[in-house]
Amino acid sequence: MILEMKVPSPGESIKEVEIATWLVKDGDYVEKDQAIAEVDSDKATLELPAEASGIITLKAEEGDAVAVGAVVCHIDTDGVKPSGSATVADAKPVEEAPKVEVPKAEVKVETPKVAPVTYAAQTPSPAAKKILDEKNIQPSAIVGSGKDGRITKDDAVNAVPSMGTPTGGSRGSERSKLSMLRRKVAERLVAAKNETAMLTTFNEVNMTPINNIRNQYKDAFKAKHNGVGLGYMSFFTKAVTRALQLFPDVNSMMDGDYKIAYDFADISIAVSGPKGLMVPVVRNAELLTFRGVEAEIKRLAIRARDGQITVDDMTGGTFTITNGGVFGSMLSTPIINPPQSGILGMHNIIERPIAVNGQVEIHPMMYVALSYDHRIIDGRESVGFLVAVKEALENPLELLMGGNALKALEL
Repeated sequence: MILEMKVPSPGESIKEVEIATWLVKDGDYVEKDQAIAEVDSDKATLELPAEASGIITLKAEEGDAVAVGAVVCHIDTDGVKPSGSATVADAKPVEEAPKVEVPKAEVKVETPKVAPVTYAAQTPSPAAKKILDEKNIQPSAIVGSGKDGRITKDDAVNAVPSMGTPTGGSRGSERSKLSMLRRKVAERLVAAKNETAMLTTFNEVNMTPINNIRNQYKDAFKAKHNGVGLGYMSFFTKAVTRALQLFPDVNSMMDGDYKIAYDFADISIAVSGPKGLMVPVVRNAELLTFRGVEAEIKRLAIRARDGQITVDDMTGGTFTITNGGVFGSMLSTPIINPPQSGILGMHNIIERPIAVNGQVEIHPMMYVALSYDHRIIDGRESVGFLVAVKEALENPLELLMGGNALKALEL
């Protein structure tokens, strides 16, 4: 029986996918549930499992865009699984043809005579040397026309200095089609720039209080919570959810002529995966503890790294946090993740001198940036939101932990 395999729907809004890689060849025998292809949607890369065992016939090429529900391959379920190849002992011996001795002909090889290299080769005459020095030309760059290769005055006069044009380097190029996921990311980024009134406001955060807490409790935190580390993201996520409650307009989005406001905080966390940047969502982050935030971010990051992230993992989100600091970025303007109205950009931590109570001190400092849609968020809300994030990060014990770090960290 011939089974037609059709493209399943990866999500409600997805109409087509792209065949990224076939994991089998035409005519191969495949087992049921064996991964036969990787397909790209505009949100994620998914594996396509075989629906039955049999001989497969491919009906689409790598790079083809295929509609959801379209046939991509046939599986002949009556196909017989091939047995092992025949051994050498089973094969019939092949008779060797009789060897014929061919007399070898004598071939004389004459060695070409090479003119002897003398001390005079590429040696300039006194007059020629003076001219070459004036032109800043090395004698080794000139082929002399004089006796035994000597460089004459005429050779020096006619010599032209090299302009330094590079030669011998690689000048190749490669043209490759972007994946459907990457094309969709590009489309959304351009749309965000063109369809929103995006502005960015900046501030800086003294990371000393957070570093002190992490240095004091991170080992105990990791031991207590089965290897989950106490990173910066839990502090930033908690600071953001607190600020969203103080400034709810930042936790809203446009829908035509209407504003949709949310009483929960689903925080999209930008993570780098093998297929590019992805933004899985931490649901109801306002209800999670420090351990809960760190464990969920770790789970989503591992799924993104292993290519197992799903559309559901990245659907929704009311606000985004992105950390360019892990790549060394000192300052940037992050682009809004539509249809959201705000995104917080973290950056690298650098020790800088700052004024503290009239004294100059060295502290680990981080620039933070909030990009927001000015159509729905005014300057007062955007600046107030970022200041609230800064205040919480610089006083985490009181504002994020209720004055009790051990209880907040569940130690």
